[in-house]
Amino acid sequence: MNDRERFQEEDFEFPETRLRASAMVDEIITTRPPEDPRLLRQLLLLRHQLEVDERQFEEARGALAEFEEAYEKLTQPANRLATYLGVADDDGNVLISLGDQEFVAKVDPTMEEPDFQVGTRVRVNEAYAVVGEMGPHPAGPIVKIAEVLDDERLRVSTDAQGMSSRVVSRAAALKGAELKKGDEVRMEPSFRVALEHFAQQDVQDYFLETVPETPWSAVGGQDEAIRLIRDTIEGPMLHPEIYERFEKKPLKGILLFGPPGCGKTLIGKATAYNLTREYNRVTGKDMKEYFMYINGPKILNMWLGETERMVREIFSTAREKAASGHMVFIFIDEAESILRTRSSGRYLNISNTVVPQFAAEMDGLVSLENVVVLLTSNRPDYIDPAILRPERIDRKVKINRPDKRASRDILNIYLHANIPLDISFLEANGCDREDARNALVNGTLNYIFRRESETRFLEVFFRNGGSETLYWRDLLSGALLMSVVERAKDFAIKRAIESGNPDTGLTMEDMERAAKTEFKENEIFPKSDTQEDWLKLLDYEPDNVVNVRPIRPESDARRGKKTIV
Repeated sequence: MNDRERFQEEDFEFPETRLRASAMVDEIITTRPPEDPRLLRQLLLLRHQLEVDERQFEEARGALAEFEEAYEKLTQPANRLATYLGVADDDGNVLISLGDQEFVAKVDPTMEEPDFQVGTRVRVNEAYAVVGEMGPHPAGPIVKIAEVLDDERLRVSTDAQGMSSRVVSRAAALKGAELKKGDEVRMEPSFRVALEHFAQQDVQDYFLETVPETPWSAVGGQDEAIRLIRDTIEGPMLHPEIYERFEKKPLKGILLFGPPGCGKTLIGKATAYNLTREYNRVTGKDMKEYFMYINGPKILNMWLGETERMVREIFSTAREKAASGHMVFIFIDEAESILRTRSSGRYLNISNTVVPQFAAEMDGLVSLENVVVLLTSNRPDYIDPAILRPERIDRKVKINRPDKRASRDILNIYLHANIPLDISFLEANGCDREDARNALVNGTLNYIFRRESETRFLEVFFRNGGSETLYWRDLLSGALLMSVVERAKDFAIKRAIESGNPDTGLTMEDMERAAKTEFKENEIFPKSDTQEDWLKLLDYEPDNVVNVRPIRPESDARRGKKTIV
C-alpha cells in the first residue's frame, strides 16, 4: 500500500484524529520521504493545513471555555444582602435579618474563620447560607435616641414628637460608646441595628460655652436692674440656709423688658458671669457657668411639633448640666416671638402648643437650685400671661432708657482712657488727658441733651387735644451712644489718613457730627399700621395717642413753618 492510499484510509475526524494525522505526516516526511516531488509537496501542504486547523481548534476551544464561564456566572442566582444580628446557637448557626424577616442560617464552611460584627452586611445564597461579608452599610436613616436601655439596646424615636419609637440593637462599634438621650444614631436600612453615633448638635447652637468677661462695671446706667437681679438670684445661691429658714424658694425666672438697645442682652451675660464668680468666691467651689443663649425666632419651625421638641431639648440640656455641677442660665431673647399669647380662633397658632410645653418645662425646674431663666422682650404685653405668672417668671425688670447720669456712665465705658484724643483739643482745654476725656464726655452729653430746634425728633398728639415734643434725649439708648462713639472714631481715622498725622485723635467736633448723623439716619418713623409698637417702646399707651409725626427741621423750613421750641 502506497502512502496516498494509507492517508486516505486514516480516520481524520476532528480533533484527536487530526492531531494523530499531523504527527504521522511529520513522521513520514522525516523518516520515509516520498520519491515523487509532487507527493512531497502535497504532504507539506497537508502538514501546514493540519497545523492551521490545530491552531484554530485551540482558539475555538478557548473561546468556548470563556463563553461557558460567562454563561455560568450570568445564570447563577444573585446573592441577597442580609444584616448579621449575632450567633444563634452553639452549632455555628447565625441569626440574620433580611427585610422584615429573621433567619437562622448556616455559614459557608469554606470561609476561613469568619468574624462577623453585629450590624455588618453579609451575602446569602439561594439556600440562605452566609457565603461572604460586605461590611457595615454606609447609609441609613438618622433617628434620635429616646432612651438608653442598656449596653446592648436603645429606644429610638422615628418622629419629631417621640410618639413612634422602637427598640433596636447597638452595633459592635457602639457597644462601649457613651450615648445620651437626644443624641442621633444612624440605622442600617432594615432598621434593626444602630450603626453610627452623632453627638447632640442642635442644642449646642443655643449656648455659649465660654461666657465673655462681662463685669457689672461693663453695664452702664442700669444700677437699679442690676441691684434687683443680684438681690433675687445671688442671695438665694449664696445664703441658702437663711432662705430655707424663712421657707423662701429661690426665683426661677426673670423678665427683662424695655426699649431695644438698652442693655437687656448685656445684662443677661453679665448676670451669668458675675453670679458664678461671686458664688465661687463665697463658697470656695469651682462651679462653671453654662449660658444658653436662645434667640426666639431661631427655634421657630414650620414643622408641627419641631419647636416643642427644641424647647424640650433646651430644658433637658439645662437639667443635665445642672446635675453635673454647672450654674445654668437659660437666656431667651425676643421671647414674645415663641411665647405669644395663645388664641382661641379656628386657625392653628404655634403658641397654642409651645406655651404649654414651655410652662411644663418651667414647672420641672422647681427642684433644681442652680438654673435661672432670663427672658427679654420689647413687647411684654405680647407674652402669654401663663408664662409671666409667679413661680414661673417671678420678677419683671424694666430696662429704661438712660438718663443723663446713665448716659455719662455709658460714654465713659466707650470713651475710655486708651481712646486717642486730638492734641489740639487737649491744648485748647488746658488740661491733662483724663480731664480732656471728661470734658469730651460732658460736652457730648450737653450737645445731645439740649432742648433746641435741632434736637426735636417727634411730635405726639393726644386724644385730649394736647401734644408733646420728643427730643434726642428722649430716644437715647446704650446702643445709640455706642454707635455715636464709633462714628466719631471713623471721622478721626479718616482725618488721620488724609493728613498723614498719626497723632490725630477724637475731637468735640467729631462727637457732635457723629451725634447729628446718627439721629439724622434714625428720622424715619413707621407708618400708622406699626405706630402701636413704637408708642409702646416710647412708653405711651396707644389708646391715648391720635397721631405721631416725625419732625424734620429742614422740611419745615422749606415750607416756611415757624419752629416753636
